[in-house]
Amino acid sequence: MDCTKGSLVYWLTNSSMTAFQQLSLNHPDVRKKLGLPQKDPQLAAAHQKELGNPGEIKIDPSKNQSKLSFQNLSALELVNLSIKLLAGGRKDEAMSFLRLAISKDPENVRALLIIGQTLLQDGSLPEATEYLERTIAKLLLKENQMEIEDVDLLILSSQWAGVACIRQGKMGEGLVHLERIATMKEPEDPKSKAHYYDGLVLLSSTLINVGRKNDAINYLQMATAYDESYRVFLQQCENEEDDITSDLVSSRRGDY
Repeated sequence: MDCTKGSLVYWLTNSSMTAFQQLSLNHPDVRKKLGLPQKDPQLAAAHQKELGNPGEIKIDPSKNQSKLSFQNLSALELVNLSIKLLAGGRKDEAMSFLRLAISKDPENVRALLIIGQTLLQDGSLPEATEYLERTIAKLLLKENQMEIEDVDLLILSSQWAGVACIRQGKMGEGLVHLERIATMKEPEDPKSKAHYYDGLVLLSSTLINVGRKNDAINYLQMATAYDESYRVFLQQCENEEDDITSDLVSSRRGDY
């Protein structure tokens, strides 16, 4: 593989993950699953009514909440509070509460995943990898008893862990995480299924980079059968076009 193609695959892996994160975090069902506030006012109202649980903490991110006894909050309350703080741009405080939540409940995969994804977005790759791999390890412990949400969180954490490793030059470790998705059964849940095929596309871009073009084509064919919009990547992989970097940039520009 020449330099141009190597650069392309690296770009595709990184930009696909960025686009995937942005698209998935804009999806109301994904935001609900991670506990993030809804962007649409009507959806937010419906979501708030549906939640109605005692673990939710009502705060105004613009005001000082120091009078609250945060140490007495449960892990669930701390996670919900941290999400509100993240939405208000108070990342440092949110991360402190997430870490406190984990100290109270080490099995809280939601807190681990949010920390890992936040660190990945900040470029703190080694620490992001640590938290995402902890998330994966805990989810795999209940592999035979995973619920729909657990399956989705395993797919997401595997994608993000894979990209975090690859960005550090750890191609082998990144492949392990991305290939985990390929070993999973195609989810029946529509949202999880979409994440599953996003993962296969990320995997295919990495496989091209390590010279496994046939395997990459196989996964891209599967993804294209699910979603025709992936065909552009399949065709470019099959044809090995030299000028596809600019084409990919143009096709993905609308995702940002």
